[in-house]
Amino acid sequence: MINKLKTYLELIKFSHTIFAIPFGISSIFIIEKGLPDVNKIFWIILAMVFARTAGMAFNRYIDTPIDRLNPRTKNWPSAKGEVRPWEMMALGLTASILFMYSAYKLNMVAFWLSPVVILLLLIYPAGKRFTQYVHLILGAVYFLIPVAVSIALKGSVELSAITLGIAMAFWVAGFDILYALQDYEFDKTFGIYSIPAKYGIKKSIYIARFFHFLTFLFILLTGFLAGMGLIYFIGVFVLTGFLVYEHMLIKENDLSKINKAFFTVNGFVSIIYMIFVILDTHLGGLLWKM
Repeated sequence: MINKLKTYLELIKFSHTIFAIPFGISSIFIIEKGLPDVNKIFWIILAMVFARTAGMAFNRYIDTPIDRLNPRTKNWPSAKGEVRPWEMMALGLTASILFMYSAYKLNMVAFWLSPVVILLLLIYPAGKRFTQYVHLILGAVYFLIPVAVSIALKGSVELSAITLGIAMAFWVAGFDILYALQDYEFDKTFGIYSIPAKYGIKKSIYIARFFHFLTFLFILLTGFLAGMGLIYFIGVFVLTGFLVYEHMLIKENDLSKINKAFFTVNGFVSIIYMIFVILDTHLGGLLWKM
C-alpha cells in the first residue's frame, strides 16, 4: 500500500506542487491585504493541490504512448506500466471532483467556474499534438490561480489579481519552454508540437527570456495596483535575480543544467515572492512611507 502511494506521488510529481502553491498563497495576502479567514485558506490550498493532481494525472494518461518512446520519460511509472491507464484516469477524475468540491466550499461563483480549469488541464497535454504554443495553455492555467483566489475571497476579480495572473502565466510558460528544450530532438523526430521544435533552441531561449521579462513587469505592476510597500518591491528585484540566474544556467550549447534551473531555481522564485508578500502585508508598507 505504501509503495503504491509512493508510485502515485511520483506519477503526479507531488513534490513539484511547490511551484504553484506559494504564488497562490501570495495571491491571498495581496487580495486580503493581510491574513484572511483560515477556513478559506484551507479550501484554497486544497483546491490548488487537487487541481494540480488532476492535471498531472490527465497529463500522464494522455501522454503515456509518447512517454514510452521518449528516452527522458520512458522510466516514469505511467510509461513503465506501474500505474495502469484506468488508475490514472480514476485519479484525475477523483481529484477533479474534490477540486470542484473545494471551490464549492469557497463560494458558488468559484464552483461554477471550476470546470473551466478542468477543461484547460485536459487541453494542455493534448495541445502538443496541434499547437506549438502549448506552453501558453499551461500559462492560462496559472493565470487562473490568482483570479480564482480573488473570486473565492471577494466574489469578484480585482485588477491586481489579473496582473499577477498574467505574471504567473508568462512565468510558467517561460520555464515550460526551457524544460521542453530537453525534448527538442525527440519532438522534431516524432512531430510533437512545441516552441523549441518550431523555432529551435537558440530562439526558444530568447522567447523564454522575453516571457520572464514580462513576468517581472507584471509582478511590478501588481505591486503598484495592490498598494504594496517597499518590502514587496525589494522582493521583486530579489526574485528577478533568481530568474536571471536561471537563464545564466541554460546555454544553447549546454542544456545539462535545465533540471537545476527548473526544479531548484523556480521553486525559490515562488517561495521568495510569497515570503516578501507576507512580510510586506504584515508590516503594512511602513518602510514605503518612511
